[in-house]
Amino acid sequence: MTLESGSRIGAYEVTSKLGEGGMGLVYRARDTTLDRDVALKSLPEAFTADPDRLGRFEREARVLASLNHPNIWGICGFEQASETRALVLELVEGPTLADRIAQGPIPVDEAVDIARQIALALESAHAPDCGARSRWPLLPP
Repeated sequence: MTLESGSRIGAYEVTSKLGEGGMGLVYRARDTTLDRDVALKSLPEAFTADPDRLGRFEREARVLASLNHPNIWGICGFEQASETRALVLELVEGPTLADRIAQGPIPVDEAVDIARQIALALESAHAPDCGARSRWPLLPP
């Protein structure tokens, strides 16, 4: 659901929209209880009445809660207010990978470092004790 600047969900006040993708809209918000900025991810309005999408969204929250890795977005909570459900996530500042790619060719050493960080995060997410759907090793121990 689209959230406007100044709107609230729980203790979080939306300050701006950061982006959107196929599964959600992401906003910068202020945690008025702990006085910090967070990211709120909500479902697009078209998905809010779809039980399958809602279930996938809630599973995403549980999977994120089971993970602890520096290259995986940390979850702070899950909020629900009337029709709006939102994941409360740590706010990670800085350029995205898409921003970096748009700057032009990436030198091999930088590309290898980026790929390594992604692989380590995927390995952590697919470890036997996490809730991800598929599990397979990516890098040797």
